[in-house]
Amino acid sequence: MDVLIHLFVGLHIIGIASLLGGFLTQLKAMGQGTARFVPAMLHGAFTMLVTGVALVGLNQADDQPVDNVKIGVKLALLIVILGLVYVQRDEETVDKRLFGLVGLFTTANIFIAVLWT
Repeated sequence: MDVLIHLFVGLHIIGIASLLGGFLTQLKAMGQGTARFVPAMLHGAFTMLVTGVALVGLNQADDQPVDNVKIGVKLALLIVILGLVYVQRDEETVDKRLFGLVGLFTTANIFIAVLWT
């Protein structure tokens, strides 16, 4: 079971890397007001959702403790991120504030995962 959990943690990290990497590649464009949500951001957010849900299930099946409040906060942030990226995915440009909010929530999600114990 540990190998499977570690596999999903690795996939979860790949998802967050895709989401954050897509955001970071658009920072210069954000400053110019021409930022857009790239497909990597949508795929990364969706990967995070699927692997995160799988990780909660696998940890519960392995009788490991799961902090449901922490998972709920992370899930709420991710749903907002996924919703914003999905709805605005075909737009040529995205408002700076909306784009910055996705970056802020993505970063918050990372720090919640690492620091909330």
